[in-house]
Amino acid sequence: MSYRIDKESCIGCGACEPVCPVSCISEVEDNKRKIDESACIDCGACSSNCPVSCISQV
Repeated sequence: MSYRIDKESCIGCGACEPVCPVSCISEVEDNKRKIDESACIDCGACSSNCPVSCISQV
């Protein structure tokens, strides 16, 4: 399993990026973030740091 960021809900704050222990979150257009699902280790750190709860497990 891994996590995914809902692009519509993401506000581009970047709170998720520095807490990822494997650096699998990157910035895409409009300051929004994307998770490389193949590199995600399913730790949930990003999800618990998101202020708008736009990160969910898939």
